[in-house]
Amino acid sequence: MILWMKQIFSRFSLRKLAISSVGLLTMMSILSFAIYEVTKAEVTVKSDDEKTSVFTHASTVGELLEEQDIDLGRHDYVDPSTDTAISEAMNIEYKEAHQVVVNLEGEVEQVWTTVETVGELMDELEVNVKEHDVMEPSLKTSITDVSKVTFESAFQVTLLLEGEEEEVWTTSTTVADFLEKEEVTLGELDRVEPAQDEEIVEEAEVSVVRVKKVTDVVEETVDYGTVTQQDSSLKKGSEEVKESGEEGKVEKHYQVVMEDGEEVSRELLKEEVIKESEDRVVAVGTKESTPNVSRGSSSSDSSSQSTSSSSSGGSWQTFTATSYTAFCNGCSGVTATGIDLRANPDANVIAVDPSVIPLGSRVEVKGYGTFLAADTGGAIKGRKIDIFIPDRDKVRAFGRKSVQIRVLD
Repeated sequence: MILWMKQIFSRFSLRKLAISSVGLLTMMSILSFAIYEVTKAEVTVKSDDEKTSVFTHASTVGELLEEQDIDLGRHDYVDPSTDTAISEAMNIEYKEAHQVVVNLEGEVEQVWTTVETVGELMDELEVNVKEHDVMEPSLKTSITDVSKVTFESAFQVTLLLEGEEEEVWTTSTTVADFLEKEEVTLGELDRVEPAQDEEIVEEAEVSVVRVKKVTDVVEETVDYGTVTQQDSSLKKGSEEVKESGEEGKVEKHYQVVMEDGEEVSRELLKEEVIKESEDRVVAVGTKESTPNVSRGSSSSDSSSQSTSSSSSGGSWQTFTATSYTAFCNGCSGVTATGIDLRANPDANVIAVDPSVIPLGSRVEVKGYGTFLAADTGGAIKGRKIDIFIPDRDKVRAFGRKSVQIRVLD
């Protein structure tokens, strides 16, 4: 009996002792965990505009970032620094750096930045972006959304287009690129100064002249000439109009060069006679009055014989005469026989049809003098001559006339 009691007591004591040891260990573990948790420092970590409260036993900022699985890059931003000791209620700011390819005025480089927008990056690079500058992408774009940034500074250029002047902001490098950006389309004959392949610089002046060639057809009247005919049936000194005369018409085709809507040159291409002029014919009396002879007077057996001065040369013929200068449109100023009329403005020269009057002949034009047949003309055909007159105003006043001429030699 006593033995049985000892066995029961022995078993009870051992079991109780075992239970007490387990409880003690449990309590110690709970106490240790509580002490561990209570002794943690509470810090705030700000990353990408998000704030997170963290409890840590880390001794430095660097250790804390490692605890948070933040792999700190060489260009990343941390404030305070990684070797700063952790303290209660500490604020830690972390920004991951972003790599961007920056093209500034054609110079390309790679940069690392922790700013939030393209505009802040330009400030960081000390680039002053003005209103007309080219910035791609825009300054408000988030830096995390871009991999490349391009900047070109604008400058002013004066554009002269169709007579109008305009100040234009541009980032172009050549005249051709500038015109393309300004949507200026050039015609085949248009003129640009400076040349399109030339470099464009600040305060340059780019001039675009619109050039056109058009055909102008002008109808002009041709004055009729006056032809005098000797009439022995009319008394000397009297005149009678036989034909009143009628003006002709001619079409002149000109090639006209226009620059910005204004005519700068005009060249005669061809001349077409629409209607020939008809000469005014005037009869001039040549009949001599018969003298009265008194009764008883004697007359000479020999009759009085008229004499006239003889002169060498051919017979008088009727021609249509016009005039020209050495500076007419399309004229070179040099005759068909090589006389430079611009250098010899006093030369007495006429243009003739060589099949009617041979070149090199001396010709007398009644009332105008003696001339050298030294030139030809596209419109001078048949019985027509063109008299060289150096004065343009006198050429206009001369018009078209009917004249008497004869070849001297």
